[in-house]
Amino acid sequence: MTPRLDLPLLPMAGKTHGNRSAVTCHLRCGDACSIAAPNTTDTSYFRDVAATALSRRSVVGTGLTVAALAAVSSSPVAAAPARAVRRGRPEALPFAPIGPVATTVDDVTVPAGYRWDAILRWGDPILPGAPAFDATRQTPEAQAGQFGYNNDYLDIIETSRSGTSALLVCNHEYTNENIMFPPGTPAETVIRTVWAAHGMSVVELTRRKRGDAWTYVPGARLNRRITLDTPFAVDGPAAGSDLLKTAADPTGRTVRGTMNNCSGGTTPWGTVLSGEENFNQYFRATGTDRTESRYGLAANQDSRNWRSIDPRWDATTADYRNEPNRFGWVVEVDPTDPTSTPVKHTAMGRFKHEGANVIINDDGHVVAYMGDDERFDYLYRFVSRDTFRPGNSRKARAHNLGLLSAGDLSVARLTGDGAEDGVNDGTGQWIPLTRDGQSVVPGFSTEEVLVYTRLAADVVQPTKMDRPEDVQPSLHNGRIYVACTNNTARTALQVDEANPRPANKDGHVVELVPDGGDHRRDTFTWNLFLICGDEASAGRYFGGWTGPVSPISCPDNVAFDSEGNLWVSTDGQPSAIKKSDGLFKVPVEGAERGHVQQFLAVPSGAETCGPVVHDRDGSVFVAVQHPGEDGSWAAPQSRFPDFVPAGSTASAGQFAGPRPTVVQVTRR
Repeated sequence: MTPRLDLPLLPMAGKTHGNRSAVTCHLRCGDACSIAAPNTTDTSYFRDVAATALSRRSVVGTGLTVAALAAVSSSPVAAAPARAVRRGRPEALPFAPIGPVATTVDDVTVPAGYRWDAILRWGDPILPGAPAFDATRQTPEAQAGQFGYNNDYLDIIETSRSGTSALLVCNHEYTNENIMFPPGTPAETVIRTVWAAHGMSVVELTRRKRGDAWTYVPGARLNRRITLDTPFAVDGPAAGSDLLKTAADPTGRTVRGTMNNCSGGTTPWGTVLSGEENFNQYFRATGTDRTESRYGLAANQDSRNWRSIDPRWDATTADYRNEPNRFGWVVEVDPTDPTSTPVKHTAMGRFKHEGANVIINDDGHVVAYMGDDERFDYLYRFVSRDTFRPGNSRKARAHNLGLLSAGDLSVARLTGDGAEDGVNDGTGQWIPLTRDGQSVVPGFSTEEVLVYTRLAADVVQPTKMDRPEDVQPSLHNGRIYVACTNNTARTALQVDEANPRPANKDGHVVELVPDGGDHRRDTFTWNLFLICGDEASAGRYFGGWTGPVSPISCPDNVAFDSEGNLWVSTDGQPSAIKKSDGLFKVPVEGAERGHVQQFLAVPSGAETCGPVVHDRDGSVFVAVQHPGEDGSWAAPQSRFPDFVPAGSTASAGQFAGPRPTVVQVTRR
């Protein structure tokens, strides 16, 4: 039963999600549900483009597996030559793949010879004076000093040559009020506490020697919580725009807080980027014009009722009409300076950012790749105006901290190449939205391009993708990997050789190859690297690999190890292939290109987030997000990671329910 609080915690009845419960649909909806996709423009769909590529491949055997395509061209990319994955060295992180894990298993499942340890859990005190976690006595003040909820993007940045100290940086995407608070908790306490549970955490770690599990340092000097009350500076061409001004901020240059922070990236100059994603769900809006509806803003969708204690969440008023425009950005945080002001970068555009990942081009310009996590939305690229300055001097660092403040934004159009050469599936073009920092979209000012990026992109006819989430450039081969999680909105009428399923419930990974290895070039080629699924899924394809693979569905976040292997975390397998979500290793080069091998599985109801692979250190890290998400305070569906027995909640402040947790997996 839903806890009896003084505000509604559940979404509106009837809004169910293709891959999640109704509760979760409202919290982080991206795939098919009864809520219409915001993009209704008549631009091309990825399935139409892929038709040319995959129609050349015949279905073989049982009709469930697409025949292998010849391996992608092994010609080196100029920016970073492709290389064999191992070069004859012993594998840094050897493991025997685990089998698929049942969704009822409430534990982290790891390979033989490995163990897992919890580094940080929701509610662990990290700031000086923060109290120990007590789920029955939560307050906004306590949560503001404790590790936040639903950890997502993660990085472990070593800060000593000995490898015995590090900084953990983590996003806190959203909250599950139904399982966080006991019945009868006052509405204002709930709202203000979850405001403090959103945002980001920076936490110092320590250990005795390399290879050991990390422990966190409570009250350490660099520890920091960033919440919905933290001031953010706005920079870039839209800073100070009338489109960003509110009654509380008539300058349009300071935003209070960040929220729904999903994935992210770490820059070469040591800062962390975080993407603001499903911000629309928190606002009451009119939903009567395209600038709102294109971003999923609608009337009467804010079931949390935050506007009852703060008018900024009511965008139907003249005072706060622009408040939603102040979210949906890439934010940058300096984890080494707890006094620094985080920044929202308007030059990188506003949409439902999954994250942003950067690479330094040969000419020194910084190139960031970004996905808009919505059905039928787009893939973006940002190129900095200025160039990166190497070194750790104060002057170089100050310069690099401004690299994302000015530059040009473009959006991807993917087309088939029509050639049956077995090398590339198609060609692509980056279509500019700004050039030399100014709009090139007819009818849109520069400020409008950046604040209403989706609408501006619609005009130039890019390719509609199936929920492009994490987009990662590889530093080993110079290619870019795009995780398209799923899109069950595709109907039976749209089935073709490229899509032999009535709906794309399993997702795929696209590999982009910049022409000439130059990430500033406006042309590229692309390949379908993975078409995911299990033995019951028609049309599977795994980068040319024809041997056995671990079943994989709904790719979400991706990362690379020191050898250039791609690691893929999933979100949606329980609904798609009826197995727990997990983390998978996939070589992208050599004879084992496309060989999917499962490394771990997360507990019941959880999603695998923020993978970090320190293979030379024998460690893998994941953020276990929303374990037991469909339970309640009275009837938890997970007891991870503390496994407190039922009935122990009132004893010494113990909490019998689930706690989102950062986990480290190490070799025994």
